[in-house]
Amino acid sequence: MADYGRTPQFGVFVTPTVELLANTFELAALADETGLDLIGVQDHPYQAKFLDCWSLMGMLLARTERVRVFPDVACLPLRPPAVMAKAAASLDAMSGGRFELALGAGAFWEAIGAMGGDVRTPGQAATALEEAVQVIRLMWSGERAVRSEGTHYRLDGVHPGPVPAHPMGIWLGVGGPRLLRALGRSADGWVPSSSYFPPEVLPGMHAKIDAGAADAGRDPASIVRVYNVFGRVGDSRSDTLFHGTTEQWVSQLTNLVVETGMDTFVFGTDGDDLDQIRKFATDVVPAVRAAVDARRGS
Repeated sequence: MADYGRTPQFGVFVTPTVELLANTFELAALADETGLDLIGVQDHPYQAKFLDCWSLMGMLLARTERVRVFPDVACLPLRPPAVMAKAAASLDAMSGGRFELALGAGAFWEAIGAMGGDVRTPGQAATALEEAVQVIRLMWSGERAVRSEGTHYRLDGVHPGPVPAHPMGIWLGVGGPRLLRALGRSADGWVPSSSYFPPEVLPGMHAKIDAGAADAGRDPASIVRVYNVFGRVGDSRSDTLFHGTTEQWVSQLTNLVVETGMDTFVFGTDGDDLDQIRKFATDVVPAVRAAVDARRGS
């Protein structure tokens, strides 16, 4: 059993297609009104029908007042980390501290290569991600000039800034043992997806993160554990995970908090269905918060 004692948070997963743009703006307003914590936006620049994630995130922040926004997750091979650090800090400053940064090492390498990005082996991608975390931290450091020598990324006396408006963390969408341990040592959050990593594999992955945290003398509970969950809130019971009644959702998410160590849930559903998102925000979320409090005895 793993419960890191963190306050549960909830969000919604955005499909950034041109066709869904009006729906996306409604979705953002709904997230803001219903008290959701986060909007996660896919970053796949090589998808012809996808809007640019970063441009869209700026629009969503401009159209909302309290919900936080993050790339779920940013495509590092197509986005130089020093420039991305500046973009993230800028969005944070312009939104009053409502931006978070999540990075991925890269996937869909053929598509990345077709767009002119570096095609990396798993080892190269891991090294690049570790270096990127270091580069981003230096770019947010507030120092007069910073340097970093890496295989993939280097800084040579650049004057960094601006500093983010709030203590922004760096979350990683990673799954392999090396990067999970690196995350524990040097990053602030983990963002797996239920479609790739079902609940039964999560405890072993937490253990690797926690081992990395122990290496660095860090408290494992300081690391945010975000789970992208894809499914549907229905009227009838289902044997399929994340497809069932409100009561089933509440039970499943509560167990994921108090038994499996996740604390933040970003809900994705077919077509970014507004009725589904409203149901999640108004029926599921408050009940999970109450059930987690009850299970913790608080």
